[in-house]
Amino acid sequence: MKRHAPAADRNREPILEVLRKVLPARGLVLELASGSGQHAVHFAAGLPGLTWQPSDPDPTARASIDAYAAEAQLPNLRPALAVDASDPSWTMAARGAIAIVCINMIHISPWHATEGLFAGAGAALPPGGVLVLYGPYRMNGVTAPSNEEFDRSLRERDPAWGVRDTRELDLTATIVGLARRDTIAMPANNHCLIYRRAD
Repeated sequence: MKRHAPAADRNREPILEVLRKVLPARGLVLELASGSGQHAVHFAAGLPGLTWQPSDPDPTARASIDAYAAEAQLPNLRPALAVDASDPSWTMAARGAIAIVCINMIHISPWHATEGLFAGAGAALPPGGVLVLYGPYRMNGVTAPSNEEFDRSLRERDPAWGVRDTRELDLTATIVGLARRDTIAMPANNHCLIYRRAD
């Protein structure tokens, strides 16, 4: 049942380095759109003080996540949950979480899923809680040529998809009490965006 995403093998270590810097040492972290489960296993192994809760709306993805977890046998990695960021009830899965991590979802989902992601994070996270996003973005309207080409290919597949602009993300975050506190350049023209809940 295990699925394999080559990109997850390439980016998991750079993302883990960021998570070590921005996440608390202990607590519950909810990962949205966990995909194959490669990230969940790697992050849980690399952050043993945190309890890692993977999730995905796709049952085949959840089966893959749980297959990786069964192989890894990590005490701090929970079974995958069925969570859809576009469904307002998803915040139930974030109960008790001190952080939410979402990797490579925003550009391959309709905008209302991003709105749901921010609304839920704003409602669920405690004061000082952190939302970590990873992926390709337009930074105030500008992005790399490779991301422009990627954006065109995404919109050809689904007009509701596409590389999002940080101006739109920041505005959506502000409405729900989150603010971008850091922007970290990553390999292959990606970025980590670090949002925090106001204290």
